[in-house]
Amino acid sequence: METESEPYVRLATLRQLHQVVTDLNTARSLADTLQAVADGIVAGLGYELACVNLVRPDGDLVVAAFAGSAAAEALITGRVGSRPSWERRLSMGEAWGDLRFIPHTEGWVLMDDDVPQWHTDGPEPRFDDEWHPQDRLYAPMYTSGGTRELLGVISVDRPRNGRRPGPWGQEALQMYASQSAIAISNARLRANMQRALVRLEREQQALRASEESFRQAFEYAPSGMAIAEMGGDQHGRLLRTNDALCRLLGRPASAMRRYSFADLVHPEDVGTLLRTSAEGGRAEIRLCRRDGSYVWVSLRNSVVADTADGPRFLLTHVEDIEERKRHELQLAHRASHDSLTGLPNSAELRARLSARLCERPPAARARPGESGHPDAYGDAYEAHDAYDTPYYESYENYENYERYEGDHGDPRHFRSDGFAVASSGAYDHHVHAVAPDAEVDDGAKGLAVLFCDLDGFKSINDRFGHQTGDAVLVEVARRLTTGVREGDTVARLGGDEFVVLADGLGAADAADLAVRLRNAIILPIRVGGRGVRVGASFGIGWAECGMTVDEILTSADQRMYVEKRSRAKVHRRAG
Repeated sequence: METESEPYVRLATLRQLHQVVTDLNTARSLADTLQAVADGIVAGLGYELACVNLVRPDGDLVVAAFAGSAAAEALITGRVGSRPSWERRLSMGEAWGDLRFIPHTEGWVLMDDDVPQWHTDGPEPRFDDEWHPQDRLYAPMYTSGGTRELLGVISVDRPRNGRRPGPWGQEALQMYASQSAIAISNARLRANMQRALVRLEREQQALRASEESFRQAFEYAPSGMAIAEMGGDQHGRLLRTNDALCRLLGRPASAMRRYSFADLVHPEDVGTLLRTSAEGGRAEIRLCRRDGSYVWVSLRNSVVADTADGPRFLLTHVEDIEERKRHELQLAHRASHDSLTGLPNSAELRARLSARLCERPPAARARPGESGHPDAYGDAYEAHDAYDTPYYESYENYENYERYEGDHGDPRHFRSDGFAVASSGAYDHHVHAVAPDAEVDDGAKGLAVLFCDLDGFKSINDRFGHQTGDAVLVEVARRLTTGVREGDTVARLGGDEFVVLADGLGAADAADLAVRLRNAIILPIRVGGRGVRVGASFGIGWAECGMTVDEILTSADQRMYVEKRSRAKVHRRAG
């Protein structure tokens, strides 16, 4: 290395140092930068051998680059020295700024540690400033900034001029180590950025592929799909619909964006839709088509977040269940209706009648002012009466009652005959069924139960066959249904027995209804070009809270038989 008394030599060295630093910063990769560091020491600083030891993620140091000797490079490149051994070396010897010089007089203690090392042969030094073959010089490389983190250590050996470096040489090596640390940090940063860019590009490619897969799955799904807004003023508005949903509802995609499912749902299904949970919710509702008809669908919701903190959307799967629903309704109708006449059967009659009753006998039989009359309870009963709203006045409300049950818990309990009845709690939203007093016309209305048995029907079956008998039963069912009000129930118990439930009638009203129905039945019935006649006997019973369904039907049946025996035989003739 140049002597301190030759400025022109130092200038030439500075030029070489500038060139090697330039080479450091033009390397394309971290491996190229490390090799440029080792080569620069040999080419620009005048050392015969140079080694770059790089700190690994686990803290140990690995020989990452070597220059000056192919044999030494093959011997130690890739070998690892432990961090404690390196810290021991950097804490001993002479401190030349950040450099550490360990003379041969002290270095013998390091012969057996695990740091990769080599030794060059040479004569013993004759002067104090000559380089000994076992002298060691290390230039640590630290990150810049407040926290100096060790990046690696440069090891050099055997200066070409055979002397230990003076102040100029020490300063040049220390400056080069600083520039090498910057170049290594930049190379690492570039490598990390390149890896991040590659990873980002792969993620973007995967995202684009995922988005395309979702788009195709959404657009070409065989069942309906929709994306709707969540939250804000436009909550629930349809943002996107696929072709299957547009075909199902007969509406173009541009028109669908003006609606939400709440705008298209059947009025009776609004409550079901609103009760459906947005996250993972399911509902079976009817949606309106463009022509005004409705189709049964199953909605299944899931929430999709656009980004980690971005807006959330509702992804809804819409499945056409019209056929299944129609089949279910047919099965339910068959289970609750007579297959011949289409009238409610015995089980359905009992269910409808039971829904109107509770186990608590009504207090309304008492006259005003008497014990047991509502007035006798004062304000407490008036408070109860405020909750006693008429809910079961027709069978149409029975279905609503079923929905009410699902929303608020079952307000009924079960009687000994197995049928559900309204609860007898103090505030049970129930109007008691009360039998009118036939002897005193006080204007009371009740639920009339008219038990009807055909007279002479057996002889028609015997003379003309069961086909004619079935046709007679169908026509009788039609005449009974025509003769009652909307909301009344006409049911067939079996055989030639029918029952009519008519709510809100007085005793005289029920008798008039029985006469009208009997007169409608006894008119001739044309079957196969032949006219036949049947008679009809009616027994009028009254449904009253505190009675069982069997008790009510038995009472009406007994009165029917009393009426049948009391009427003249000529009126019961059939044929």
